[in-house]
Amino acid sequence: MFTHTKRLRPAVLPATSPVLSGFCLALPERLVTSAEIDLRLGKPEGWLEGACGVASRPVAGANETQEGLGAAAARGALLDAGLQLDDVSLMLFGAAVGRQPIPATAPLIKRELGGGKLNFPAYDVNATCLSALVGLDLAALNIAAGRARHVLVVTSEIASRALPWADAPETAGLFGDGAAAFVVSAAGTGQKSGARFGGFYMETFADGYDACTLAAGGTGIDFHADPDAFARSAYFRMDGKALYRITAAALTGFLDRLLGRSGLARKDIDLVVPHQASPHALTHIVRRGGFPAALVFDRVRTIGNLVAASIPTALCMARAEGLIRPGMRILLIGTSAGVSLAGAVLET
Repeated sequence: MFTHTKRLRPAVLPATSPVLSGFCLALPERLVTSAEIDLRLGKPEGWLEGACGVASRPVAGANETQEGLGAAAARGALLDAGLQLDDVSLMLFGAAVGRQPIPATAPLIKRELGGGKLNFPAYDVNATCLSALVGLDLAALNIAAGRARHVLVVTSEIASRALPWADAPETAGLFGDGAAAFVVSAAGTGQKSGARFGGFYMETFADGYDACTLAAGGTGIDFHADPDAFARSAYFRMDGKALYRITAAALTGFLDRLLGRSGLARKDIDLVVPHQASPHALTHIVRRGGFPAALVFDRVRTIGNLVAASIPTALCMARAEGLIRPGMRILLIGTSAGVSLAGAVLET
C-alpha cells in the first residue's frame, strides 16, 4: 500500500541529534460504539455515526485514571527504548486538560511510575491537541542543548468527563480517552536506533481562540461568585464551521512553509500521520494538503479524537500495523484549539 525510496542515513549521528527511541500507547479497556450511544440517547441506530463519522471510541471506566493510563504508556515506551526510569533526564506531560489546575499533572505521573524520590524535572505542556508535537520539539531542543540525554514525553486524556451530550452530541461523539508516550534520546546513548527528528514548525491564528473552549476551571469564571455559570461552562464547546474556515485558509500555506523549512516537498513524504480530529478533518488534509489518500493514516472512525494523545497513538498504531519501515520520511501534523497548526518530520 505504501511505497518509498530507501534513503541512506549518516553512519553516526552527532551526539546531540534527537531520535525517537521508543513509544507506546495505553487505551481504556472499554470500546463504546455509536450504536450503544444511539440507544442511550433514544436515537435510531446509525444516527450518531452518521452525524460525526465515528463508529467507536475508547472510554475510561470508573477505575481507570488519567495518571494510570499515562503511566502505563510511559512504562511501555521506556521498555520499548530499553531504558529504566532513572535513565530519564526530563519528563514532559501533555494534555488539553490535566487532572486538576494545581499542581501540574507531570509530577503525579512521575509518582505513579515510582519516581517520587528521583530528582529529574517533570512539568506540563499544554498545546491541547498539539501537545505531543510541542513536547517532541521541547525534548529535541533540550537534547540539542546538551541538557538532557533521554526525555520521556507522556500524553493522557479523559475527554469523556466534559462532553456536551445534552446539546451537541455530534461533537461529543468525536472524542475518546487514551494515552500514549514516547522517549526522545540523544543519538549514540546506547539505546536501539530510532526515528530521527527532522524538524518542527508551528503557527497560531489567535482569531480562532473562541472556536474551541472549555471555559470552567481557570480564572475566567469565578465559581464562588457564579457557580451556575461555572457549571454551564464545564462542557467542551466547538464551533466546527469557524475551525474549518481558519484551517482551510491556512493549511496549504502552512504545509508549504513546514516542508520548505525541512528542505522537503510533498513527494518526499512516505506517510502522513495526522491528528485524528474527525473524519472531515482527515478528508480536508487529503483534499487541501496535496497528499494521496493512501499515504494518510486514518483510523479516526474506530478510535475517535484522543486530543493530545491522538498523534502519538496514531503513530503507535501505524507501527503496529507494519506501515513504518526503514528509510521512510513521516510527517506528523495536526491542529489545535487556539487555533494552531503544527507539524514535525521523522526519518526512520
